[in-house]
Amino acid sequence: MESHRIRILVVDDEPAICRALTIALSRAGYDVLSAQSGDAALSLLRTEYVDVMLIDLRIPDTRGDVVFELAAASHPHLRRRTLFMSGDISERAHRLILSCKCPYIRKPFELRELIGAVADIAPKRAHGQSA
Repeated sequence: MESHRIRILVVDDEPAICRALTIALSRAGYDVLSAQSGDAALSLLRTEYVDVMLIDLRIPDTRGDVVFELAAASHPHLRRRTLFMSGDISERAHRLILSCKCPYIRKPFELRELIGAVADIAPKRAHGQSA
């Protein structure tokens, strides 16, 4: 019996980052979905379940903090299973990170560091266990 693979949603407006993270996380054994806008991420979350969300705080259409709040409202587990990414951080984003206690990784980052941070917040599954 195949074990359930952890599903991750990557939300970043930069196609190269979405592509790189999709490849790296897939090679690390995760199922990966990606969205290049906040609106696309929210639309995806209406029909798909994800275990973990990686989100850029600086997204042009719908800010990352807004996407986070809306996603966590319908998927409460994401309130503790979201990793924020950004090259710089606003005071508002800093307050959000402190209040939800979600990890934050500064761009540019090492893929190894990001994969380790994902492993820290991903749900643990026993071998052969399905969700």
